[in-house]
Amino acid sequence: MREIVFIKKNKEKWLQYEEMLNGKSTISADELSELYVQLINDLSYAKTFYPGSSVAEYLNTLAAQTHHLIYKNKKESSKRIISFWKTELPLLMYDVRKYLYISFIVFTLSFLIGWISSAYDDSFVRLILGDYYVNMTIENIEKGDPMAVYKEEKELNMFFGITLNNIMVSFYAFILGIFFSFGSIWIMLSNGIMLGSFMYFFKQYNVFTDALKTVWIHGTLEISAIIIAGCAGIVMGSSFIFPGTYSRMKAFSKGALRGVKIITGLIPVFILAGFLESFVTRYTEMPLWLSLFIIFGSLTFIIWYFIIYPKHLHQKFIKNGNL
Repeated sequence: MREIVFIKKNKEKWLQYEEMLNGKSTISADELSELYVQLINDLSYAKTFYPGSSVAEYLNTLAAQTHHLIYKNKKESSKRIISFWKTELPLLMYDVRKYLYISFIVFTLSFLIGWISSAYDDSFVRLILGDYYVNMTIENIEKGDPMAVYKEEKELNMFFGITLNNIMVSFYAFILGIFFSFGSIWIMLSNGIMLGSFMYFFKQYNVFTDALKTVWIHGTLEISAIIIAGCAGIVMGSSFIFPGTYSRMKAFSKGALRGVKIITGLIPVFILAGFLESFVTRYTEMPLWLSLFIIFGSLTFIIWYFIIYPKHLHQKFIKNGNL
């Protein structure tokens, strides 16, 4: 639509936003969150169709004021925490969805690289996984228990060790995004190649089905969370490369904050993945239906909460805002 029509259609709404921000009318935390989403949508539209216009600058100012109002209070109430999981994180995931897709594509391609390289070079698996792990697993396969590695350590010790390790991997995937996103992409590449080699190794020894129904009990959540952590790093790195209407440092600080929120949102996922790997995966003789129930239940949750629900929530806010 023409710029004048866009302004006329939304002018009254923007004036109401100004009154809210100036304290002339009361506003709840949920309303403030919705207001911010609406402003971001309007700003995105204005920057796309009217770049450099005064209306884009005006909306950018309103959005910045709203952002400051949302985050100025550091004391988090229980309601605020609920709002984070129910609204803020899903809307953020919708906003950064293209970076999530990039992270997923990089990881998938690197998985294929690991798989194909292992298929054409017998030494590749040992190069990636190490001689000790390969020899140990071969020995376990010969004993008839290829997944014995998941039974060697006490459950509780294993839980704390694995959970901490997974959180650290996600932190590296995020923080290395400071190197213009390439650090995060490198983490996706290295982990994807490792997983591809790992899975082909079991196929090579004819225990691929056992690996699928065992490893992915915890791996579905674990790998998904690492991919999302990579997305957080790419968000931070790209905010510096593509600052938009902000200064590079301002854009970078905003991107870093968004990345931290994503990583924070992943902590329960890593805890659950660590629990499954420590307390459930070791039962390699569990019924196939139960294994598949856990795997597909985990996958359904990831797709719903990080992809489907954010899109639904975004569309709901657009509808309420009559955009």
